[in-house]
Amino acid sequence: MEQVQFTAIVLSALLTLKLLMLPKRSVSNWAASRSRMMMVLGMVLLFVQFMLQYIFKFRSMGVTQAVMLNLIFFVPVSWMFSLAVLYLQRRGHLNVLDKYLGPLTWGLVIMVLLVSTFIDKQSILSETPEKRWAEMIASVLYASMQCYYLWRLLTNIRGMREALSNYYDRDMSSVVGWMLVSTIVITGIALIVPLMIFLPSNWLAPYAIAIFVGIFYFVDSYCSFLLSTSFARMQEAERNEEIIEEDMLLENDGVEIESLSEEAMLRAEHAVQRWIERGGHLQSGMKLPAAAEDMQLPRYLLSAWLKQWGRKYNDWLAGLRVDEAKRVLKEHPDWSNESVALHCGFTDRSYFQKKFKERTGYSPAEYLASGQRPK
Repeated sequence: MEQVQFTAIVLSALLTLKLLMLPKRSVSNWAASRSRMMMVLGMVLLFVQFMLQYIFKFRSMGVTQAVMLNLIFFVPVSWMFSLAVLYLQRRGHLNVLDKYLGPLTWGLVIMVLLVSTFIDKQSILSETPEKRWAEMIASVLYASMQCYYLWRLLTNIRGMREALSNYYDRDMSSVVGWMLVSTIVITGIALIVPLMIFLPSNWLAPYAIAIFVGIFYFVDSYCSFLLSTSFARMQEAERNEEIIEEDMLLENDGVEIESLSEEAMLRAEHAVQRWIERGGHLQSGMKLPAAAEDMQLPRYLLSAWLKQWGRKYNDWLAGLRVDEAKRVLKEHPDWSNESVALHCGFTDRSYFQKKFKERTGYSPAEYLASGQRPK
């Protein structure tokens, strides 16, 4: 067990250093800087927790001692990790519950543990039935807190995916893929820890390894996200959603509307049709604002038209491009998939093949061999 704890100390120290060594450009805005601070604080607390376990050997002293220490440290650690991701997702705009549920839960955990000590009139590190009940209650509080953050994180991920789908002309869900996995990891740790701290020592090693791998993935993916262009792309897509909402309200004198008027729908329909006829949809890298400008439409109107038909911008464009690809394959059977993809506006061959298969049920070669005619 001591080897596992020592490994945890080294790992948490190295991951903390990795976070601290992120270049300034990657955390230049307030939300990213605040997020990085929460990650560093969380890793420092983990380091302290593992160090105390290693030095004082609480696990060998008894279950209660290990449980006490784990609960006191893991509650704020989970809160800080969740908050770090929320700062990136919400660009720093968090509600009161997001900010303070963690400290509130931590305070309740401490209070429950202290109340049990008052009831049994024994040392806080003593083994008593009251302490065990207090630890179970505290573990439920901890898991409940993380379930709230799970809901918040998943809700935001869904919104981020929609923002990406309604801005870029290709599938960009991979930008937030690590967030989904990390959210599951954080929640898994929160749910595993209460179970782990009550298990016999011989069960701890596999659980500990799983936690180490999860934390390493989380921190490493977090750093990669900030170092890449993904964060900027995500912010760009979310800013587009804000501009669309602002323009929509401005156009309708501050009144929210559920659907477009028939006149606005016809205007958008005609502009879209003219744009398709002149091949506007075949331009690669066409973001929604650029497409709207090319159509001579306000971006909010194009976005509202797509939404009213239940379409996402990138899926809608992919459908138009696949239709063009079916025509090109029949007229130019000698063209390579790469040539067809570039002609139709797809950024690369693999994405073209993926979307073609999704839409037709065939690969481009199978479609050509089937002898089907484009509709």
